[in-house]
Amino acid sequence: MEAKPAPPAAAPAQVAVRAGRSAGLVLRGAGLNVTLAAGKFAAGILGHSQALIADGVESAIDIISSLLVWGGVRIAARPPDADHPYGHGKAEPLAALVVSLFIFYAAWWIGAHSIDGIRHPQTTPHWATLVVLVVVVGAKEYVSRRMMRAGQAMDSTALKAEAWHHRSDALTSAAAFVGISIALVGGPGYATADAWAALAASGVIAYNGFGIARGAVLEVMDTAVAHEFEEEVRKVAAAVEGVRFVEKCRVLKSGLGYLVDIHVHVDGDLSVRQGHAIAHAVKGALIAAPLSVTNVAVHIEPAVAPEPPG
Repeated sequence: MEAKPAPPAAAPAQVAVRAGRSAGLVLRGAGLNVTLAAGKFAAGILGHSQALIADGVESAIDIISSLLVWGGVRIAARPPDADHPYGHGKAEPLAALVVSLFIFYAAWWIGAHSIDGIRHPQTTPHWATLVVLVVVVGAKEYVSRRMMRAGQAMDSTALKAEAWHHRSDALTSAAAFVGISIALVGGPGYATADAWAALAASGVIAYNGFGIARGAVLEVMDTAVAHEFEEEVRKVAAAVEGVRFVEKCRVLKSGLGYLVDIHVHVDGDLSVRQGHAIAHAVKGALIAAPLSVTNVAVHIEPAVAPEPPG
């Protein structure tokens, strides 16, 4: 029994395309951050809003983190080489981990300046700052949702981290909107509401940073993928002609792709050449499947023949 030739490996090309789309989305987000940071700083200074100035600082930090994510995604898409036989996929969660550090720093900076604003109240912000904040919240939430959908579709840790970073900016701006509104309605006695809102936002940002860091660390530590994904891998391998059943199956996420180590049982009476052909067919089937599998190690095991009755 000869297994059919393995189909051409399509996964590396698919990963490269996905990486290109991800990088383009990240760069567009960085461009938005440049515009918003300038607008926030100007509106915060002219409108006497500590929360809006703090918001502008976070947008400026977002520019740097976006460039880091862009670089991580581009590096992760590089093919294996002599120094990295399993590819460069770990660059993506490492970029996400660095982004989480930027988020923690932003949370600390905003929190520290908010406390200073509470201790030393300043002029009540101008009502026009509310218009700026509405625009910021709308733009950031739109980009965050779009990037999160792309991150989930591509199972990209870095892209999800970048989406949460944009959402953090939207949350900070929303909190600033509430604080400034309270200050404007309440009058001079409520001038610190702006700073209190920024302080609350810093806590939300720090919490999101923890979630991003945890996901990145788990991927760097080669945590097993979801059981449902492993089952899909098993089904594809079990459907290959000559495979009796699948025994062990280990799947690790590496950037935008997956690495598979699988043990399949075949007829023990087959020749070494036939077993080798089946192994190649299993590898080809997994790489050709829409699972973004980039590398497969197939171990062939002889299936134990059932004992004769009686």
